[in-house]
Amino acid sequence: MVRVLILLKENSKATYPELERRSRRAERDHSEHRWLVSYSDFITLLFAFFVVMYGISAVNDTKYKRFHSAINSAFKGNNDGTPGVLQIEQDQVIKSLIDQRNARWIEEQRQQQEAVQSMVGQLSHVLMPLVQKGLVRVWRSARGVVIDLNAKVLFPEGEAELQSNAHQPLDEVAAVLRSSTLAVEVMGYTDNIPISTPRYPSNWELSTARASRVARLFVEDGVSGSRLTAAGVADNDPLVPNDSPENRARNRRVTITIVTPSLIAKPESRQFWDH
Repeated sequence: MVRVLILLKENSKATYPELERRSRRAERDHSEHRWLVSYSDFITLLFAFFVVMYGISAVNDTKYKRFHSAINSAFKGNNDGTPGVLQIEQDQVIKSLIDQRNARWIEEQRQQQEAVQSMVGQLSHVLMPLVQKGLVRVWRSARGVVIDLNAKVLFPEGEAELQSNAHQPLDEVAAVLRSSTLAVEVMGYTDNIPISTPRYPSNWELSTARASRVARLFVEDGVSGSRLTAAGVADNDPLVPNDSPENRARNRRVTITIVTPSLIAKPESRQFWDH
């Protein structure tokens, strides 16, 4: 409106249509150059952005070298050969973990030894009458607790059916076996005199049948069958040479082995991290 008044003063002789055209042309020229304001603002912001980026990208070499030296000292050690702080802490953690594992290993071995020794005591006690007669032996071997029963206590000659007086000692053994979860091996042995009957064509069948009968009685007494193994070895692995009736009588036997876990070597630091 002000512009129109100015034009009116400057062109007092101009007609109204001409004044209107001049006013429109002035307004159009002004609106066409408004984009310059936005463009200027954008250029200013872009310049400020690049200035900030340059400022934060500049690296202080002195501070960087100090930071680099500190990291190397912590992880690798100092220039004088002493280990870094992080290395010392790591060694202490590793030693602590190894000591804990060794302590558990020692405790497990102690408990296992006590359990085996207790089992030997129980078996020796319940079988004492037969032990005193020399018909049964109880001892510890590298594989576990071994009970060696003379076949005279268990079976008639050439048979694999238990005698009536064989149940009581085997029931006592089964009661001890039920108190543990260890595997049990039952092995049957014969002397070197061949046998040939319709039921037992050789000593292999006889020894196997005797071992199986003892294992079956243990199952009847509540021992889990998954823990039991029965096998016959005929006249192999005799206790003494089969050169006399007495020695052959000793070789006719059934051996019950309560297998204890093999002693594991004491773990070393290298084995600790391998597992």
